[in-house]
Amino acid sequence: MPDVWLPDSSTWQLRLRNEASGFQPTKVTSVAQSPLVVAMPQPLAQKAKLEGQKVPLATLLGQQLGSADAPKFGIVNPARDASGLTALMSIGQAIGAGQDAVKKQVQALTYLAKNRSELRDELLEQFPKAADEATLSESLGAAPLSEEDVISYNAKRPPVELSAIYLSGANVPLDYPYTVLPQVVDGEKISAAQGLLTRLTAAPFKDSLAAVGLRAPDGTYGSGFAAPVGAPQASPGITAAPAAGENTGGGTAAAGVDASAVSKVVGTWNATTQAGRVLAVFDVSGSMGDPVPTANNASRAAVTQAAARTGLSLFSDEWAVGVWAFSTNENGKRPWKELIKITPLSTGRADVAATIQQLNPNPKGNTGLYDTVLDAYNSAKKNWKAGKANSVILFTDGQNDNDDGISQDTLLARLKTAQDPTKPIRLVLIGIGDEVDKNELKTIQQTVKGSGLYIAEDPTKITDIFLQAIGSRTGVE
Repeated sequence: MPDVWLPDSSTWQLRLRNEASGFQPTKVTSVAQSPLVVAMPQPLAQKAKLEGQKVPLATLLGQQLGSADAPKFGIVNPARDASGLTALMSIGQAIGAGQDAVKKQVQALTYLAKNRSELRDELLEQFPKAADEATLSESLGAAPLSEEDVISYNAKRPPVELSAIYLSGANVPLDYPYTVLPQVVDGEKISAAQGLLTRLTAAPFKDSLAAVGLRAPDGTYGSGFAAPVGAPQASPGITAAPAAGENTGGGTAAAGVDASAVSKVVGTWNATTQAGRVLAVFDVSGSMGDPVPTANNASRAAVTQAAARTGLSLFSDEWAVGVWAFSTNENGKRPWKELIKITPLSTGRADVAATIQQLNPNPKGNTGLYDTVLDAYNSAKKNWKAGKANSVILFTDGQNDNDDGISQDTLLARLKTAQDPTKPIRLVLIGIGDEVDKNELKTIQQTVKGSGLYIAEDPTKITDIFLQAIGSRTGVE
């Protein structure tokens, strides 16, 4: 493990903190900045009269979506790259919320995924190597990247240089957070880390940053900065003051960025563009009929059904989805019933959607949690497919209450036995409301490697919590 970590963006720290709640660095200070831009081959930017303009990213993307002759618009996988992730955060903020916004977001992400790259260098290789019309039309025509990417690319004197189209509206820049990791407690190392930080944030270092295409934390740049056409002298960025007692000259990293929002963006991308198999298991016990004050007293079941419809609309046709309902005595002594087996959405989306209206509460039903968790896990294991993300996502508003069911000790023992490292299955438990037993759910979650627990105390936030779960590898929230 390094003592000091300096990634290109605070979004990496936020994602790590979301995965490991104990990750609490002792010092996080921004030492450089590079704003998000849209990189575009110069001939195309000049033809569209975009050089020197400031355009909202969502507007620019919308223009591409509406034109059959638009240049190819690419992105680096936002689950692996900060420029791709911050671009999606900007698009999501511009689109807003609501069912219509979900449709627009799915359309935008599906479009971007057509020309996605796993690594930034791979995407840069797709830009044109000649300025003739045929090459320009066949090559990548636009992509959200950092200003530094454009400067570095042009410094190599390529046949076709890139223009940087600067963005208006809310955009999170890459902020290069200097991080002293939590395990560093040795006094000499702490002193050395502080000494290095002092050098990186001293006034002369601003010119050193400029020489490699980076700005200072406040968005201004030093001498030798190869500013693209239209580059502002200062960009919106990390300008908050250092913590009390610190005189670093740097900025406060991750200002205004929320870890759950980052995971939600990654989850939306995963749902819209990746392939997976999920068994969705819904609590239909009597308490799911209780009203939700924040949803005009609609029942928990109605709120959950609405969230399920939104979640299903996000899933691409590459997914396969099955649906169970559970309480107690749903099928004889068995506490659950299958509404539809795991079905490819490419052919059975309407059939899967039709099950959602069946998720109505059973007034006499209790919560047969333990048996349902075990049976759902075993069912997912039986139907496991290689090359897919196989998972069980279970929604519940209560705690186990089933006199005819297995004990917690039996559940945990059987879950341990059922796990097969060659067939990994992620178990995601989503608690609804304030009556769930978080300790009970946490005990179950910790038994299955790589699983997650999320609590939506306000049931109207179920969709957000669901997307956070899809966007995280593990997690307890």
